[in-house]
Amino acid sequence: MTAAAELLEPEDGEGSWALVKASQNGDTAAFGRLYERYHDVVFRYIVYRMGDRQTAEDLTHETFLRALRRINSVTYQGRDIGAWFVTIARNLVFDQVKSSRHRLESTTDNIVDIAPPTTEGPEQLVLEGAARDALLRAIDLLNPDQRECIVLRFLNGLSVAETAVKMDRNEGAVKALQHRAVKRLAQLMPDGVR
Repeated sequence: MTAAAELLEPEDGEGSWALVKASQNGDTAAFGRLYERYHDVVFRYIVYRMGDRQTAEDLTHETFLRALRRINSVTYQGRDIGAWFVTIARNLVFDQVKSSRHRLESTTDNIVDIAPPTTEGPEQLVLEGAARDALLRAIDLLNPDQRECIVLRFLNGLSVAETAVKMDRNEGAVKALQHRAVKRLAQLMPDGVR
């Protein structure tokens, strides 16, 4: 299931905002269900941004701790609560990068660990791995806004509208940014991989 589908289709039929309301009324089990529903989305976002699984695990836990502390301050604004969790995660990543002067890198080992397994032959796996590595290297060469747009849209599977919310931009700006990023990726990719 893609990250976008996870944000739009609750697994157990309970609405996310109903769980938020229950959490605000002191139902800790409801917050636990929110944690289970959004943990993977938040973790994948952070692990890609930080390039380090241990740091991503720590920041994911911190994201949900902050969310729990602030659950009473969140109100419905017409979008899924997952956007709020990712916004908290995004701010933590920025704080981490700023405080540690950590260079934003994504290591292919971490991305490969969370990629779905394939059932194709060894030749196809080698070719796909080489293409994936080339693509990840090219993504790292994009400017930060373009890189974030590509990650949210294609690696996390979010819609233009969801990406606009997470990047605090309008949909037209996200479409233009995505267009420039894809065009730049095409320039950066080796000829035999395109």
